[in-house]
Amino acid sequence: MEKHQKFSMWYVLLGIWVVLIIQNALFSVLSVKTIPYSEFLKALDEGRVSEVAVSANIIQGRLRDGRSGVGAGELFRTVRVDPDIAQMLAGREVVFKGEVESTFLRDLMSWVIPIFLFVGVWYFLIKRMQGQQPGFMSLGKNKAKIYMENEVGVRFEDVAGVDEAKQELQEVVEFLKEPQRYTRVGGKMPRGVLLVGPPGTGKTMLAKAVAGESGVPFFSMSGSEFVEMFVGLGAARVRDLFTQAKAKAPCIIFIDELDALGKARGFGTLGGHDEREQTLNQLLVEMDGFDPQVGVILLAATNRPEILDPALLRPGRFDRQVLVDRPDRKGREAILRVHLKKIRYDETVDIETLANMTPGMVGADLANIVNEAALLAVRRGKEAAGMAEFQEAVERVIAGLEKKNRVINPREKRIVAYHELGHAIVAMSLPGTDPVQKITVIPRGIAALGYTMQVPTEDRFLMSKSELENKIATLLGGRAAEELVIGDISTGAHNDLSRATDIARSMVKEYGMGSIGQVYYASQRRAQFLNAIPEPRGEYSEATAEQIDREVNEIIGRQYERALEILRRKRPILERSVDLLLEKETIAGEELKALLEEVGGGSGPPEAPDADAQTAPAPAQRPA
Repeated sequence: MEKHQKFSMWYVLLGIWVVLIIQNALFSVLSVKTIPYSEFLKALDEGRVSEVAVSANIIQGRLRDGRSGVGAGELFRTVRVDPDIAQMLAGREVVFKGEVESTFLRDLMSWVIPIFLFVGVWYFLIKRMQGQQPGFMSLGKNKAKIYMENEVGVRFEDVAGVDEAKQELQEVVEFLKEPQRYTRVGGKMPRGVLLVGPPGTGKTMLAKAVAGESGVPFFSMSGSEFVEMFVGLGAARVRDLFTQAKAKAPCIIFIDELDALGKARGFGTLGGHDEREQTLNQLLVEMDGFDPQVGVILLAATNRPEILDPALLRPGRFDRQVLVDRPDRKGREAILRVHLKKIRYDETVDIETLANMTPGMVGADLANIVNEAALLAVRRGKEAAGMAEFQEAVERVIAGLEKKNRVINPREKRIVAYHELGHAIVAMSLPGTDPVQKITVIPRGIAALGYTMQVPTEDRFLMSKSELENKIATLLGGRAAEELVIGDISTGAHNDLSRATDIARSMVKEYGMGSIGQVYYASQRRAQFLNAIPEPRGEYSEATAEQIDREVNEIIGRQYERALEILRRKRPILERSVDLLLEKETIAGEELKALLEEVGGGSGPPEAPDADAQTAPAPAQRPA
């Protein structure tokens, strides 16, 4: 890491002080005593002057030594007053001469040295500014971080949960190690490999692992670092990057967040778009121009492949796409084992249970959970993290920080208890729902006054129509419990309503589970891996939009009435469990299940699954 020294005015003051010391030292060596002209005349009359040098305005000379009488005394100078000084010196034994007064030394000390001092300070400031900000001549240089062979400490064994992606990239490693195996039969390595997947799944780490396994230099750069406000700089940086890479071949070029650079062309007319398109054009040209047999492999990562320019994805450029997806249960176990090597934990930690508690989480989430568990163990004064710390860490990541000190009045706390138990009882009464693990009325996070945690027993990749409807009914169980018992509804169901509406709208627009037909009405350019991006409206008429809204309302209404009917039948269980929850603040799902069996209300009859399905599991918990 390059170190930059901080500039301080003390450096300037120190330099001036050094100059003054040198100046005083030189003047002390060449010190000349200045005497009045009358004293000079007196010394001349007494014969104590041995020699003088007369200039236009100054008389300089040397006095005789008082002991020996020879001219080895001190030097003196005085201002010339008498213009006929030559007649006065002629009659005495004084060696005199005329000379032109020289001011070279004085000018040197007074002007040249200070100039050199300030030039040095100016040069130091310019170099410091160039160290912090590139100079004009270096604007077109690439900003890639270069990791040499011994600096990439990541291997495939450090990346877990993405075995299929590692197998795809293993071929790249073998090509960089033994290219003759492929060139012997005329095979060519793909010029570009694009890693796609949700954020936090380990795309960047996989790219570093490829460089670490193959033992070649690794050029790492973000897509946003190519684009600048000056037109042409991005294209220059692309050229410089590939030039340096060819000089260090075999090597790997890695461009992170490729969507910042490779967005589809033709949208927008501003100058910034022109600069980005020029940079993209230069990248396309460079990818066509270099020979893959040279040993330069281009890797890139993105979580928005749907917005990339089609020219990037054609064969001959990024002709191989590797999906780095969310890990399954076995993958989460492997990831947890990798991160658990970095902390101390006891024998109570069950990795399989932790993997079951974290469906849908990626490697970054699991690393955060392990770190949170270690911090909780230190906070509690333990030498190692236990299962209790890991369970608390999972809840903190899912629902937020527990806020036991938040004061909630008894009436609101009872409403929250009815709300959460409404979710839990409806979920336990319907088939195909995730098992309820925990119900609590302790506030968490920013707005959750309580939450019900449901943990799936296995990873789900398909869901039937009846299972989606059961999930909507479970989400609406909290609002139904409030209306049934209290006779009024609160604002605590805003997150439930949002999620239930999303599921119902997806059923109608994407899964063809409504009465408007087997038609896909969602936008074709919907983000594949970023669920936070709002979906734009698809191409359909206003009449169809009204029909979609009406169908969504009907689905929500049916499932709300269904949840109300379940809670009416099991209201005695709801009343008894509310008192228990308010007393203990947190109850396990097994306690509520035992209470259901005691009162005689088990799960409802199983329903036949529907053939329609979705391709993504729902979240495992529901905050109030």
